[in-house]
Amino acid sequence: MKLTLACVSAFVFFAAGAFAQQAAQPLAAMPYSPSLDQSSLDRTVDPCSDFYKFACGGWMKNNPIPADQPRWDVYSKLANDNLQFLWGILAEDAKAAHRNATQQKVGDYFAACMDTAAIDRRGSEPILPTLKAIDGLKDRMSLIAYLATLQRSTRGSFFFDSGSTQDPGDSNAVIAEIAAGGLGLPDRDYYLKTDAKSEETRKAYLAYVEKMLALTGEPAAKAQSEAAAIMRIETELAKASLTRVERRDPYKQYHKMTVAQLTADSAVINWPEYLRVQGVPNVTTLNVAQPAFQKAVDHALTTEPLEDLKAYLRFHAISAAATSLAKPYDDAFFEFYSHNLRGTQQKPPRWKTCVRQVDRSLGEALGQEFVARTFSPETKQKTVKMTDEIEDEMRSEIEHLDWMSPATKQEAVRKLHTVRNKIGYPDKWRDYSKLEVKAGDYFGNSVRAADFEAARDWAKVGKPVDRDEWDMTPPTVNAYYNPQMNDVNFPAGVLQPPLYDPKMDAAPNYGDTGSTIGHELTHGFDDEGRQFDAQGNLKDWWTKEDAAGFEERINCLRDQFASYVVVDDIHINSKLTSGEDVADLGGTLLAYLAWKKTTENQRLMPVDGLTPDQRFFIGFAQWSCENTREASSRLQAATDPHSPAFARINGIVTNLPQFAAAFSCKAGQPMVKAKVCKVW
Repeated sequence: MKLTLACVSAFVFFAAGAFAQQAAQPLAAMPYSPSLDQSSLDRTVDPCSDFYKFACGGWMKNNPIPADQPRWDVYSKLANDNLQFLWGILAEDAKAAHRNATQQKVGDYFAACMDTAAIDRRGSEPILPTLKAIDGLKDRMSLIAYLATLQRSTRGSFFFDSGSTQDPGDSNAVIAEIAAGGLGLPDRDYYLKTDAKSEETRKAYLAYVEKMLALTGEPAAKAQSEAAAIMRIETELAKASLTRVERRDPYKQYHKMTVAQLTADSAVINWPEYLRVQGVPNVTTLNVAQPAFQKAVDHALTTEPLEDLKAYLRFHAISAAATSLAKPYDDAFFEFYSHNLRGTQQKPPRWKTCVRQVDRSLGEALGQEFVARTFSPETKQKTVKMTDEIEDEMRSEIEHLDWMSPATKQEAVRKLHTVRNKIGYPDKWRDYSKLEVKAGDYFGNSVRAADFEAARDWAKVGKPVDRDEWDMTPPTVNAYYNPQMNDVNFPAGVLQPPLYDPKMDAAPNYGDTGSTIGHELTHGFDDEGRQFDAQGNLKDWWTKEDAAGFEERINCLRDQFASYVVVDDIHINSKLTSGEDVADLGGTLLAYLAWKKTTENQRLMPVDGLTPDQRFFIGFAQWSCENTREASSRLQAATDPHSPAFARINGIVTNLPQFAAAFSCKAGQPMVKAKVCKVW
């Protein structure tokens, strides 16, 4: 994905800027702005010395981070516009006298979320039945058995996660999966690092755990003791977890076995009964993503004191429900996860929270309204054409590679030709008719929505893969490639000005959206995506020599990006980011070649003193203009497979001779490398 998002990223930051703060009303229409913003430039900076600051310096100066955001960038601003537009739709649906079933659901969900007085009046009451059930567990066996019910009916991650997954070995099948989970901190390394910042974060997490337990009435001393026990349990789970770099290797998370084999290896949990509770009693085969982690779960369940295990369950149930509970819970959740971990200064306006919740729970219902108002057939037609052109350039690049053998080229081209391009929105909208939404019941609506999604997910097991399904809602400002589906997906939300503007000339559009398309397409051939074949099966289709040649070329990028500093003495973890870095480099080159070909018979003239080639590269750079808080940068460095914005621009253009030619950069200048990295 191009944006910093956990594929789908955990770091999609919707935001409120100066526009949103001035206009405290829903938008009746999407705002319009030109694709290439001259005010974003800083012409005092030499583009050959620091292209990112040249292209984005003005933007960074004019766009300070709003108080309710951990970072602020071009994607965030567009996401905010989309969010405010959706607010207008939901505000109308919440009060309309005559509504269809979809309008009733999204309108009542939004209205219930907005009624904070009613939410606060309920206090802790909505979560008490779950806590009472946990407190009533009399022995270890009943606690272990209760995990199945807790995971099926309660939001949250308890020891491990489970659900459906596309079988890596048979991309047409959906199987059950048991995966690692159960941690309250963002990553295993947060439990294990010994530096001062990590110690500080763990202290803040302990305080958060204590706060959540105390809010339900536990005495301070007991909450403190239980928080320490919870941290101990989670630390042991973290030690058994794969690192984020290890998880980039799909083979390390593919351990297909029968339920009988899992029962023999992990006998603590009654797996046939567990699967029956999830609604899939006939499952005989599944994937265990991290067998070593599962053994750590077994060890915790059999050796940790019963009361400590119950405390762990109580805390995770409370924390998962916090944002749907009364203000003290919601405030505590914000204080740790947004303020402490990301540096966000204040909570967003309530309407933003509620729009996001509706998008999360009823995204394709709300998305239909968004698409009808914002995504024209002209935009879809033009972006489909651009995608086809970029694919043609990738085919040509593959065919002319001097380091890849004919046998591997043949398979690469076959894979390229089978990529599905999904533009704008799904061909078939999701059916929410079985999801009950009640007026005035925000907590209940959120629980039912989570249960609806869990039931939908488990119902896939044993059925053919639905290749028309999307993993993002239409208003989302992002894009992604799915290696098992072998498809690229561009929601309508990311195909809006200023990222894509059908009224602008081709240069900035190809530089921005074109490079995004090329980026996602290149993911099919990055260090992770290349391990899946044309049908999306985990299969080695490379010759040994070609695989070694590929690794040699991406190691060039890894070495380069590892030299960049994120914050303090923290460097980019280029083994984690290499997939995105390779996609940035390959995607930008493909977009440039496609733009050149599509305009080869046109007489292109300078605009605002910038040549067409310069406008292409500025368009490429200006999607990434950003300001970010120190805490957010630390979190990104630890968990995000995307490099920081400055590296995603400067680190790429230094490897493109076309950029040096466009700006007349000379050998020895910072934006010109003596030896460029080239993969595709």
